[in-house]
Amino acid sequence: MSALSLDAELARLRAHAEALPYPPLALRRAQLGQLHTALLARREALATAISSDFGHRPRHESLLTDLVPSLRLIHYYQRRLRPLMRPRWRRVGWIFWPASARLLPQPLGVVGIISPWNFPLNLAMAPLACALAAGNRVMLKLSEFTPATNQQIRELLADAGLTEWVTVVEGDGAVAAAFAGLPFDHLLFTGSTAVGRKVMAAAAANLTPLTLELGGKSPAIIAPDADLRFAAERLLFGKCVNAGQICVAPDYLLVSRAQLQHMVEQLVAVYNQRYPDVARNPDMASIIHEGHYQRLQALLADALSHGAELRACQLLTGDSVWPRRMALHLLWQVSDEMQVMQQEIFGPLLPLVPYDQIDEALAYVRARPRPLASYLFSNDEALISRVSHELHAGALVVNDTLLHVAMDDLPFGGIGPSGMGHYHGPEGFFTFSKLKPVVRQRRLAATIMVQAPYQRWYHRLLFWLVLR
Repeated sequence: MSALSLDAELARLRAHAEALPYPPLALRRAQLGQLHTALLARREALATAISSDFGHRPRHESLLTDLVPSLRLIHYYQRRLRPLMRPRWRRVGWIFWPASARLLPQPLGVVGIISPWNFPLNLAMAPLACALAAGNRVMLKLSEFTPATNQQIRELLADAGLTEWVTVVEGDGAVAAAFAGLPFDHLLFTGSTAVGRKVMAAAAANLTPLTLELGGKSPAIIAPDADLRFAAERLLFGKCVNAGQICVAPDYLLVSRAQLQHMVEQLVAVYNQRYPDVARNPDMASIIHEGHYQRLQALLADALSHGAELRACQLLTGDSVWPRRMALHLLWQVSDEMQVMQQEIFGPLLPLVPYDQIDEALAYVRARPRPLASYLFSNDEALISRVSHELHAGALVVNDTLLHVAMDDLPFGGIGPSGMGHYHGPEGFFTFSKLKPVVRQRRLAATIMVQAPYQRWYHRLLFWLVLR
């Protein structure tokens, strides 16, 4: 789609938004219901399309991580729209009596959403559900790496009768750059920190408000009291779903030096139990495309060239049934000069960083950019409280990974280099709304006492107001 076409489409949606600036509750619920029905009807076709785009992705994984969270969030907004849309009354000081004030959640108008390839359905549908619940029109930019899924999304939006509300945009980086530069009423971007900087710069020209869902290096701290087998089981779920191509996947582990070797053995044992014969295992996703696969190989080669030690959880033998298969690789003796410790990994590489005292682990995390998620494995209540209060991250999960993203009532978002703003939950609705103060005053009001001409008694009144 050309820049002129993008401008024309934005103008079309804006005209529709101005014609119906405050969609009623019944219409919003109906739209969400239609979207829910269309997603359910196309669930198998969507899973097949996602697998095609990846080279292979397990059907159950696509249903669990892409379809189910989308359906649940849509249903969440269907059930909670009435209280979310209700005006919120605010107090006014006595000097303004008998005025009244309330906050009205007003749709912003037309919002832009840029979704990535790693969860091509959910990371398009979840912000779309937030925006539609808030009463907006949407331009939805989908990843050029998922053409089959994009076609399914186009068709399901037509099935849901939402083509007058949602425009789908596809194209390469040049199209994405032009899209980010449009004067939206709000823009939500999900992707890497590096691209997020470019999106923010493009949006700045129009002072477009932004929600940035980025990533970074999410740490997992294995406390000395942790059950290492239990920790390995929960960590590998977070690291192996979608072959680790997740913005909130554990990016590196901090583990007691005395437990390092035992942790490695537990990770290898659990991995081989869950994913035997990686080359031909249907329960494992492939790396999305050759460029990303080569990037991961380069990260691995760079780490080894700088002295990292390696333990591949499994050696691939024989021909792979599906392309771009990669087993989990554990790395230790890592250092900050390695690219694997500088970049978000986004794949099946897992560095392990040893510490001697827990204070060292906490200091290590604090010294680095604030991540999108952090994970702690411990049953020590004092330590859990300390990590909760002292470490900054988009979220903290204790004794598990990833699950906070699927909790509909929780806001999802980063902090600093891992993002800004939130969606999901009530925060998602309000991200795409303007909480507009509406003040009503009556004919007879106390404010007439502070109008000119100022009498002598006015100075006494002003002095009294200041003292109060």
